[in-house]
Amino acid sequence: MTFVKICGLSTRQSVEVACNAGADYVGFVFFPRSPRNISYEQAAILARLLPPSTPSVAVMVNPDDVQLLTMKSIFEPDFIQLHGNESPERLNHIRALTGCQIIKALPIAAKSDLKNIDLFDKAADIVLLDAKTPSGTLPGGMGLSFDWNLLKNSTPSIPWMLSGGLNADNVKEALLLTDAPAVDVSSGVESSPGIKDLSKIKAFIAAVKA
Repeated sequence: MTFVKICGLSTRQSVEVACNAGADYVGFVFFPRSPRNISYEQAAILARLLPPSTPSVAVMVNPDDVQLLTMKSIFEPDFIQLHGNESPERLNHIRALTGCQIIKALPIAAKSDLKNIDLFDKAADIVLLDAKTPSGTLPGGMGLSFDWNLLKNSTPSIPWMLSGGLNADNVKEALLLTDAPAVDVSSGVESSPGIKDLSKIKAFIAAVKA
């Protein structure tokens, strides 16, 4: 079974649709420059809609300890997903500080980028392989994909997710090429940046689970 993470949710309706359709993880973005950014308070309210079996994910970029503790005091995620230049040592500190499991996003553009996976094999609970963005100014969600063929004979030895440019039309091909155990989607289920399309959420999850 392939797990599905729907990221960047910001409304009650989108959370309910994602959960009812079978999402296995739900992500909330805390990054002011992202069109999916919401407050910790909003996320806390939306997270109450999640079934107990569906983990919540806080998506952050280079958060400092104050940000982490403030977030944790308001919104209590199961995972923290990190999209900055956090080191393995920093990940270990964040886990100890918050008690949360860690997803580390790793930007991929070339075969050489896959070497970074080994650096985080003990620090991250899950690595998320995402397309390397041109400027690195946003934590994913730009609809860009990397060459999935790079993962042939190079799949991570630790739990991992495939991300970047996925949608209902291409996710089956991505899974056939990579045999990814989990997939992550954000812009691929939107009608415009930050606006989730409920029918696309349902179609994406159905395509993965079919």
